[in-house]
Amino acid sequence: MGIFDRFKSQGRHKAKQGSDTAEQRMNEKTGGKYEEQIDRGQQRAEGSLGMDRDRDRPEGQ
Repeated sequence: MGIFDRFKSQGRHKAKQGSDTAEQRMNEKTGGKYEEQIDRGQQRAEGSLGMDRDRDRPEGQ
């Protein structure tokens, strides 16, 4: 894996962590009332940014 691939992978990982943290905080703020809508919004945002969950690879690959 080249150095640019490694940076790309690290950036994708950081973005995913930020997305998950934001989802968790929104669910806490709303008491889980809008959990399904928040999850769908997160999936759409990740999809439009090329961070689809189906394409995630285990670390180190």
